[in-house]
Amino acid sequence: MTNWINSGGHVARRHTEKNFRETTARHLVGRWREPLIIGSVLLMLPLASAPGAVRDPDGRYANSPLKQWFDSLKSGRGPCCSDADGSAVSDVDWESKGGHYRVRIDGEWYDVPEDAVITEPNRVGRTMVWPIRGYQGLSIRCFMPGSMT
Repeated sequence: MTNWINSGGHVARRHTEKNFRETTARHLVGRWREPLIIGSVLLMLPLASAPGAVRDPDGRYANSPLKQWFDSLKSGRGPCCSDADGSAVSDVDWESKGGHYRVRIDGEWYDVPEDAVITEPNRVGRTMVWPIRGYQGLSIRCFMPGSMT
């Protein structure tokens, strides 16, 4: 439906359902779309970096006699990385019940999945865990029980 408006001697113009503000708003959204996409991508770049960055900034583990052994450790969930990526666990922070392991990380107990347990002999003697923190929470990549002495 159209309405013809005669406004005091001016030329009649057609009035439609779309008004000037709607057209301007759509124009502004289109104008800002590209800078918003570029800005979003730039803000997300740091999140795309390697999630398992090595924690050996000073190189103190590079000359360890056990470095190659740590680098070769694997569980059913994949390689465990190295000693610098694992964390030593105190005897009070892990336990074995019914053939299953549990470990306390940051004050919370986690069940160790069967395929995360390293079955080869523990050459370092202390209990170690390789936790991975992701968007779904904490998971255990590898667990190496100690002697519990």
